[in-house]
Amino acid sequence: MSAVTGADVREAAEEMTRVLLPHRERDWSVPAGSLSWSCWTTAAHVAHDLLAYAGQVTGRPDDGYLPYDLRVSPEASPTQVLTVVRACAGLLAAAVDAAPSDTRAWHWGPCDPTGFAAMGVAETLLHTYDITLGLGVRWQPPQRLSALVLHRLFPDAPPGAVPEVLLWLTGRGELPGRDRRTSWSWHARVD
Repeated sequence: MSAVTGADVREAAEEMTRVLLPHRERDWSVPAGSLSWSCWTTAAHVAHDLLAYAGQVTGRPDDGYLPYDLRVSPEASPTQVLTVVRACAGLLAAAVDAAPSDTRAWHWGPCDPTGFAAMGVAETLLHTYDITLGLGVRWQPPQRLSALVLHRLFPDAPPGAVPEVLLWLTGRGELPGRDRRTSWSWHARVD
């Protein structure tokens, strides 16, 4: 399986836009699935994480996250928030693709550019799923991108249909014969 790249981050953001933009006129103040955040806040959170990951890759801190934050204007429409997500995905993609493979930056320990790219794809796919639940839209994360995330962030993933396994691993779905997860974490650090 190939490493996660900037192109994958951009693809995830484009998928998020493709799925959610047709529903831009709906009420985005409703909760995003089982989250306490609204659909709007969840989309803004995706943009925040993508920008934070880009900053980590380019700033290369080794002891914590850089002390800055993204603030999306509360007056921004869902369309504008999705544009911010794509912009931040582009920044992460550029950072990941420009970084040497031996670059390390902090994410609960040392993490490489492919780890940040995988986390960016995961955040985008998983929160797109949350928002679709909130808006009542049927959607599942794409197979190929889900497989990349599982390979990089969940090396102990059980067998099964890849999107369903990703949703189960992150407490968002059921897998036959397995209890629903109530806590989880991914393995982004490199040892």
